[in-house]
Amino acid sequence: MRFAKYVFIAAGVWGISVLTPLFFLVDISGRSYAAPADYPHFFYGFVAVALVWQAVFLTIGFAPARFRPLMVFAAFEKAAFIVPTVILHRQNRISSLDASAAIPDGLLMVLFIVAFVKTRSSR
Repeated sequence: MRFAKYVFIAAGVWGISVLTPLFFLVDISGRSYAAPADYPHFFYGFVAVALVWQAVFLTIGFAPARFRPLMVFAAFEKAAFIVPTVILHRQNRISSLDASAAIPDGLLMVLFIVAFVKTRSSR
């Protein structure tokens, strides 16, 4: 259970620290692609939903056995970014550098699955 606790708390803290600056760095993300100002509802919506998931990761981390079923959805959340990224890269629609942004999520997805397997249900 300790493993799951550390994995999910670390994932939540890391996610918050990486995602929060995006609210203030809109101009940087608009250099390689169309500026987020062209689609602010998608950009800010993505960042906000991703931040909510960080709160879910922290919640799981503070009570892994209790929230074990959510670990499955946490892994799906990671896959929901990884799968489209891989597909877009294979279609040559994004560069390898852009696709590499999915690597940390891939690692976290694997850790979430391991945490799920190692954690016993509270029932």
